[in-house]
Amino acid sequence: MTTPQVVVVGGGMITNDQILPSLYHMQRQGRIGEISICALNARPLKDLADSELFARAFPGQSFRSFPALGGDLDRPHAALYREVIAGLPPRNVVVVAVPDQLHFDVVMTALQANQHVLAVKPLVLTARDSLIIEQEAHRRGLLVGVEYHKRFDDRSLMARGRYRAGWFGEFRLGTACLLEKWYYRHSNFQNWCTVENSDAFTYVGCHYVDLVHFITGLLPVAVSVYGIRDRYPNGNEGFLWTDARVIWDNGACLNVQNALGFPDAAPGTNTQGLTMYCSGGDRGALIAHSDQYRGLSYCYTRQPDAPGATVYAEPSPDYFQYVDLGGPGLAPVGYGYRSIEFIMAAAIRMESETEGLEEAEALARRREAMLQIDAAGVMATPNNSRFNELVLEAGRLSILNGGREAVLEYGEQPGARLS
Repeated sequence: MTTPQVVVVGGGMITNDQILPSLYHMQRQGRIGEISICALNARPLKDLADSELFARAFPGQSFRSFPALGGDLDRPHAALYREVIAGLPPRNVVVVAVPDQLHFDVVMTALQANQHVLAVKPLVLTARDSLIIEQEAHRRGLLVGVEYHKRFDDRSLMARGRYRAGWFGEFRLGTACLLEKWYYRHSNFQNWCTVENSDAFTYVGCHYVDLVHFITGLLPVAVSVYGIRDRYPNGNEGFLWTDARVIWDNGACLNVQNALGFPDAAPGTNTQGLTMYCSGGDRGALIAHSDQYRGLSYCYTRQPDAPGATVYAEPSPDYFQYVDLGGPGLAPVGYGYRSIEFIMAAAIRMESETEGLEEAEALARRREAMLQIDAAGVMATPNNSRFNELVLEAGRLSILNGGREAVLEYGEQPGARLS
């Protein structure tokens, strides 16, 4: 599998903004083969196929659409992804980019078809489901990489290296926020990110919980989440404003605020950042990342067409941008691309290094590779990032009980309970 086929399940915002351009770039480099995208209906796939930006950045490249683009674009095909995955030769790659509550079924469908998996965060919503996924992946010797792309931000990697080298002492108290723009409420979020399925902390707060562990190695032990119910334009109700408190195994505390409520008129694509106060010996230490603003201020002659775009803008050069490196087309750069590339490269490497071996030996080699990836801790996997599922499980338990604290339980039967 030196040039794997890739099936993306889900044609929404993250596929448009990060996944498909990353895959197109790797395809242009000759590192992956055919790309297919499967969605509930053909409407978002037509938008992807007709994208002027993709035509300019990746001239001559395209994907196979499931369902096909002809006919009724809004007709649902709820089970089509199963057929598409079943038709993929073994040990290629399935990218899971569907709403959070659908991840488990799609990931397990891919694993049972002997496919490596790249899943957008969070992997699943309960620790039990992540354990089932880990066991199935281990049995088959398959990679499951969870795409927590903030891990691949140079700032995160720098903080991780210096924290673990002892430069900051010990984390004690911190704050984080990630508020997405108001226009998210008018997107497909209003159909799935509702009170019964998810909330702002589950969807975006998990980034910063994951980062604190990624930087420090600490594990969360208790969570309380206060949620404010609000209405989407279609009338559905969601926890669109959340405030969470996460307690860590050294007694440290992290406060995380999240919302789908950052003003559309504000200049950035969101507002986000992390501040960690630490202590070591008789000195204090500080890690402060302002992640929504990276030193750029632009004022255009007209308002861009993208949702939430403003005439005065403070764009981030670091998550995902297109740049002209001399062609053909444009090249994606940033930690959004690096994250996709890293996970895809790991799957390609696992297959190329075991090509031609007897299946028993190849399976043992792939399992050993997974152990090494788990131990390195750079890529999130079901095993080394299960604390995220525990936090989300505890968070949902808390938010549905008025913000009561929930305790995380590790071990052979991981889960959460109200304290």
